[in-house]
This record gives sequence, C-alpha cells and structure tokens, in this order.
Amino acid sequence: MKNLQRNLSARHIRFLALGSAIGTGLFYGSASAIQLAGPAVILAYILGGAAVYMVMRALGEMVVRQPVSGSFGRYASDNLGSLAGFLTGWTYILEMVIVCLADVTAFGIYMGFWFPDVPQWIWVLGIVMLICGLNLCNVKVYGELEFWLALLKILAIVAMIVGGGVILFTGVQLHSEHAPAVSNLWSHGGFLPNGWGGLVASLAVVMFAYGGIEIIGITGGEAKNPETVIPRAINAVPMRILLFYVLTMCVLMAIFPWTGIGRQGSPFVQIFSGLGIKSAAAILNVIVISAAISAINSNIFGAGRMMFGMAEHGQAPAAFSVTSRHGVPWVTVLVMTAALLGGVVLNYLIPEGVFLIIASIATFATVWVWLMILLSQVAMRRRLPAAEVAALKFKVPLWPVGPALAIAFMLFVIGVLGYMEDTRVALYVGAGWIVLMSAAYQFGVKPREAQVRSPMSLE
Repeated sequence: MKNLQRNLSARHIRFLALGSAIGTGLFYGSASAIQLAGPAVILAYILGGAAVYMVMRALGEMVVRQPVSGSFGRYASDNLGSLAGFLTGWTYILEMVIVCLADVTAFGIYMGFWFPDVPQWIWVLGIVMLICGLNLCNVKVYGELEFWLALLKILAIVAMIVGGGVILFTGVQLHSEHAPAVSNLWSHGGFLPNGWGGLVASLAVVMFAYGGIEIIGITGGEAKNPETVIPRAINAVPMRILLFYVLTMCVLMAIFPWTGIGRQGSPFVQIFSGLGIKSAAAILNVIVISAAISAINSNIFGAGRMMFGMAEHGQAPAAFSVTSRHGVPWVTVLVMTAALLGGVVLNYLIPEGVFLIIASIATFATVWVWLMILLSQVAMRRRLPAAEVAALKFKVPLWPVGPALAIAFMLFVIGVLGYMEDTRVALYVGAGWIVLMSAAYQFGVKPREAQVRSPMSLE
C-alpha cells in the first residue's frame, strides 16, 4: 500500500477549488435563485460569499498548522471529538455524492440541447463511466486535466461578463421585448420584487452554488509546500468566485429582465440565443458541459480523499485506504462511481423534478460541513496555549466576531431549509442522515475505538 503523493502545485489547487465551486450552481442553478429573489439575489451571493470566505479562512488556519489527509474530518475529531469527526467526514462524502448527482443531472439536461429525443439517463450513465476512468489516473495527470477544464469555464465567464458589458454600453438590440439596460435591475417589480422573504429563500440555492470550495482543505495531503500553497489558494479563490458570481448575476439581469431568465435551460445559453447567434449558444453549451464534468471530477476527488483519510483512522472500511501504484485510492473511486449510478436511476425515474430535490439536500450537507469547520476552528483556538496561538501562520481575520457571525449564518440557512416548503425535505433527509450515522458510530466505530485504546491504557 502506498501513501498519497504530493504532486499538486498551487496552480492545480486553485483551479481544483474553482472547478468544484463554479459549476452547475452557477450555470444552471442560478436561474432558480433569480426566480426566488429577483435582482436581490446579488445581495444573497455577496452575503453567502462573505460567510464562505470566513469558513475558508478557518479551514486554512487548521490546514496550515496540520496538513493531513482527511482534513476537516480529522480536525473535527481532534477538536470536537471522534463522533463529530465521523459525522463531518461522512456528511462531506454525502455532500459530494449529492452534488455530483446534481451535476450529472445537469449534464443530461445540457445534452438535450442537441439531442432532445435521447433519454436523459443515457448521457448520465456515459459521463459517470468517463469520470471514473479519469479519477484512476495519477493525481498529477488529474490535476492537470482539472486545470484546463476549470480554465475553460473561467474564460467563458469572463467572456460572458465582458460581452455583456459591451452589449450594455453599445446599446445592441437583442431579440427581446425589453432592451438591455442597467435599469432592468430595478424596473421589473423593484430590486426586491419578492420582498425579503424571496431573498432569504434564495439562500438555499446560493449556498449550494458555493458548495465544493472546501476541497482546498482536502488537497493538504497532496499539496507541494502546503504552508505556502494553501494560504495563497484560500486568499485568491473565494474572492474570485464571489467576483464571478456577483458580476455574472449583474450582467445576466441587466441584459434580460429577471422575470425571463431560466425559462429555457441555462441562462447563459439563453443570452447567446437571444443574440440570434445559434452557433454561440452551441459553443456555450460545450462550455457548460465541460463545467459540469469539471465539478463532478473535483467532487469525486474530494470524497475519495476524505474516505482515504477516515479509513486511516478507523472511521471507514480499511479497504478505502488501499492505493494504486500511482498513489490513487482506487477503491474510493469505485465506491463513488457506484453511488453515482444512483443518479442514472433517478434520471430514469424522475428526469423533470430531480434537480431541486438534489440541490436542497446538498445544501444541508454543505452547510453542515461548513458549520463543523467553523466550530472545529473555534474549539482549536480555545484549547491551544497562548504561545501556540501567537505562532499560527495563517490566522482567521476578525477573531472572534467573524467566526461567530459565520456560525450564526450557517444555523440560519439550515433554518431556512426547514421553513421553505420546497426545501423542507432536505432538512428531513439531513436530520435522518445525522441520526443514522450517529447510530452507526455508536454501534460500529466506537466499540472498535475502545478496543484500540484498551491495550494502550494497560501499558
């Protein structure tokens, strides 16, 4: 059995995080958020982005101090107790599975742009098999592939923002009843057309969109020079993602009134179709497909490395720590692939309604993991001696107010999931998951941990 290999450079890690967080949530899910909040969704992305940045700084403080495989699952175990680590690690794995299901579903929807008569589940099956093969490669090959996939969609977002700006400032007329204008941000029912309730409701979709950025912490075990690389990635990536999301939303809703966005698949494709350039819409569809593939790729990586780290500490089957000659935990890749085959079944049974259900459950898992990261960092700070706190190389800003506000925000988002009728099922599923995994820990993992500690206590 080999260990993981430190073959991921700063470039790989930055784009791995961008690839994980900029995907279906922006290219497809943003339409749902816009319909809920109208132009005020811009505020939701700013607020959510600020909270996520605080999560990432909390994670960064722990990763730089202790760069290990298992990342925040391990940190929760060390600072909050073994049960907390077990729940955090497995809930992150659930998050990655659910987000991947959303992405493979979106992939099937995008392929319908060209092949409307082909059943959606066929495309989902094909992409699951392809991604499984990619993740069995050497991590350096994987990181290089992810770099180019992420770069493609980032360039597409930049081109869309610049192109949208040109349309706005040159007065180009689109094939639409409303002319592009910045005033579209407040002319159709106001900036808050659905009130503060609509803004709050959109947070569920907005937080889903940011999900996956925590993969930066997972890369600690395979990063070259983690003390240097991780802080740079954490400082750069959240701000870039926030910038991309906010500027993109502004351009989208200035070109088209918010009331017309998302009625026909991805709002990005809708914009270029509105320009009357059919080939541009097809090109953009290629880009959103590559974005979905990139996100699936990143998330399978993250879940696999978390399973590997947990297996090393007896919180997952020992087989999950088996690696190939390239240092890839291949058993975990196969487990994730098997889980994603569930997406094929879902797309066969309910191709129309599967996305919103999946997205809301993923939001619960995502916010739970972020909450545990924040609580782990607070607990770590409280148990460290003053000298060790002073020696921390990448401290959380605005301590202790910043983390406290971020914790309150995460609890509020979980409450929103339960309050909104459309997303309430996510809270039920999430609560059921926590109870089920707590029972699994109590009757499966805890007795094994006691057996391991018992001989040590006799010495």
